[in-house]
Amino acid sequence: MQHKLNVRAFFFNAKTDYLPYYKNFTMTLEGDAKTVEILKAVKAANDDFAYPEEKLTFKVNELVVTGDETVGAIVEKLGNELLVEPVLSYRSNHCLIINDNDFMERFELLAPYATDEDKAYYESLYAQHYASESSKFNHAYIGDAILLLAHRMISNGSEDKEEILAAINDEYDGLNACEFENNLFNGEDHTATIEALHAMIDRPAASNFLEKVTQKLSREAQVAHSVDNINGVGVAFYQGHESAPTQEEVFSAIEAAGAKVVRFGRETRLCGRTLIGRQDNLAYLKAATTLLDALDSGADVLIVAGKDDLEMFNKHFASIQKRIGREIPLALLSLDEFKALAQKEEVA
Repeated sequence: MQHKLNVRAFFFNAKTDYLPYYKNFTMTLEGDAKTVEILKAVKAANDDFAYPEEKLTFKVNELVVTGDETVGAIVEKLGNELLVEPVLSYRSNHCLIINDNDFMERFELLAPYATDEDKAYYESLYAQHYASESSKFNHAYIGDAILLLAHRMISNGSEDKEEILAAINDEYDGLNACEFENNLFNGEDHTATIEALHAMIDRPAASNFLEKVTQKLSREAQVAHSVDNINGVGVAFYQGHESAPTQEEVFSAIEAAGAKVVRFGRETRLCGRTLIGRQDNLAYLKAATTLLDALDSGADVLIVAGKDDLEMFNKHFASIQKRIGREIPLALLSLDEFKALAQKEEVA
């Protein structure tokens, strides 16, 4: 089966360009064609486009692919509108070709304790390294791949367990900065592996005094962004990784209340909640990025699916605003709170 694709491709040449730019292409490819054929078609249409001939790894609609996936699988999962970018745009040298020196530099953290088999395993995680969500927020983050290697080495009975844990436990750029998300097109969920590493490391408890001060400031900030009228208001839904309620259920409730549904890019991404107590600064940045994405997309109200996510936003709202250096005038509600407000308005 043939598929007509509308492709928006990333262009940048470090030697000639100051900023990256995008160009649009239309092509028709067979469903069983490999994803690399998309890149070949863009290259045929514009010779300025470039992609790596070896270790091919790039992003399609924010998911990392290797070029071996089929066009049919891509269309089934992502549709016909495709955004093609390097795995990390800030590391681009020429379009999809990146400076990947950091990959083997990270291996040096564990090289003194690693076998040849360990090294081979790490090298197999090339795409996993560049699919690391935390790298988008902390460019110095050591990467998910080295953490998976550390867990494997320890699980295989390495005598250097304490040294391995110390090597990956940098306060800002190591394990503390990891909130795992599966960004590979055909990837696995390694959340349990990351949590197992956390369980091996003892950390001091956070200050109760500072936590109480933060909560007080957050409550004051939240009061300023309450809402009592939703008719015609822009309402977005942050689902995170919650399976319920579904987007369809919530969007129907929004429309039924006479409000406007607002979509935003980070509505199903993690918001930094699991980083609280480990790397608060990064947690606040992720939360702020999520809330601002909803706000800048046109939302006045954000319905939050997860009870824990909503509690995190509310509890740390002042710190979240301070981290981004910007006020976030967004009312945060659970779905039940939104429905109760809609019902109250309908009765009135």
